Amino acid sequence: MRKVKIQTKIIAEVVAAVALAYVLNLVVLFRMPQGGSVTAVSMVPLLWLALRRGVGIGTLGGIVYGLVDMFPQPYIVHPAQFLLDYPLAFGALGLAGLFKPVGVTRPLLGVAVGIGGRFVCHFLSGVIFFAMYAPAGMSPIVYSAIYNGSYLAVELVFSLIVMYALVKRKVIDMRL
Repeated sequence: MRKVKIQTKIIAEVVAAVALAYVLNLVVLFRMPQGGSVTAVSMVPLLWLALRRGVGIGTLGGIVYGLVDMFPQPYIVHPAQFLLDYPLAFGALGLAGLFKPVGVTRPLLGVAVGIGGRFVCHFLSGVIFFAMYAPAGMSPIVYSAIYNGSYLAVELVFSLIVMYALVKRKVIDMRL
């Protein structure tokens, strides 16, 4: 019986993190022309979930979020691009779970690794499927790095600031 309660609790946390991430994603501070945006720290709930519950649950939450995020305005040119830009990119946020919160530095490193994993997925998608948007004479690799790095770097800074505040207040450690 106890095992069912723990699993139900975790499922509730995943659903809450996905829902909060989705609502925060609706607050767009800046939108890029071919997709991607700077939001009101919409990745923080998913990163928090990963730091709190580990890489497996964090990845699951990210994948679920990626699928939910796709529905309002999907931009799909190929099945592999769909996987890279939606479930895999957001699932990569679960990599933050490799850095269990001990002190302040480890969770912040987890945030950087999780968002870095998301960047890698979007970068690959950009190089493979969106090279045609690169300006004439510019390498698709450079273009994808600049394009995806520009908005994800801002998201990273905002997420680090908010996560720092949450870690200092010991919100990640709280028991539900």
